[in-house]
Amino acid sequence: MILGQNTWSKTWTFFQGEWHEGNVPIMGARTHAAWLGSCVFDGARAFEGTIPDVDLHCARVNKSAQAMFLKPVVPAEQWIELVYDGLKRFGSNPDLYIRPMYWGEKSDVLAVAPDPESTQWCLTMYEVPMKFSEGFSTTLSPYRRPTRESAVLDAKAGCLYPNNARALIEAKKLGFDNCLLCDLLGNVAEFATANVFMAKDGVVFTPVPNGTFLNGITRQRVIGLLRDNGVEVMEKPLRYSDFETADEIFATGNNIKVRAVNRIDDRSLQPGPLYRRARELYWDFAHGKGGVSV
Repeated sequence: MILGQNTWSKTWTFFQGEWHEGNVPIMGARTHAAWLGSCVFDGARAFEGTIPDVDLHCARVNKSAQAMFLKPVVPAEQWIELVYDGLKRFGSNPDLYIRPMYWGEKSDVLAVAPDPESTQWCLTMYEVPMKFSEGFSTTLSPYRRPTRESAVLDAKAGCLYPNNARALIEAKKLGFDNCLLCDLLGNVAEFATANVFMAKDGVVFTPVPNGTFLNGITRQRVIGLLRDNGVEVMEKPLRYSDFETADEIFATGNNIKVRAVNRIDDRSLQPGPLYRRARELYWDFAHGKGGVSV
């Protein structure tokens, strides 16, 4: 038994041509990713018998690999086939996190960049219940998102997450569930764990993608669904003061899908009509033409 394996939720990982149960070891002490951070991933969700946009998540992990100088050796179609194969190892209608990953095993000749020919990969799937609480609290983080000149922001890369982790830990110390991070110009970029939206006077606003945060798949989906439903959605630079006076604030992301903010600093908020519409439209999409049956 792998040390600590029994503390994980039910997990299956496809690695080196076969499925393994549990938290399978995939890296050694000299693995480039363990040493120098060359790991990318993506995350899809299975819930309520559907896995919406799984094709987009599988395509994006390949783009992330290229951005991190890795070789995307698994076609998106093969990722999807493996997802369906993995689903057979869980019960009916499971709540799962579905995570394809690439990483560099060896260094290049300069021992800093990964050798693309050494690219390794796995697909891990594990039980994570969906959260359906009505809201979460947030505040402003003192930490900032990097720019494209200072980090590889066109990849969903593991090395980017420690910055958001320290912001989240600081917010929790202050009594908040999450926090908003700004870019280096002081514009709000995202929550520490999700993309952000706000509503004011019947209009939905969200930060314009400027290369400092991931333009999430669920974010893009919700924007399209709202616009198709006649809701005005504006992507523009937003300051923290805009959120302090917003009528509604909500988040989108793969893990939570669509979730409302119920408090910003010391100001209480109620889940509002535009949040509820966004959530309803997304759930209809997931269970309709946009979802893929499990």
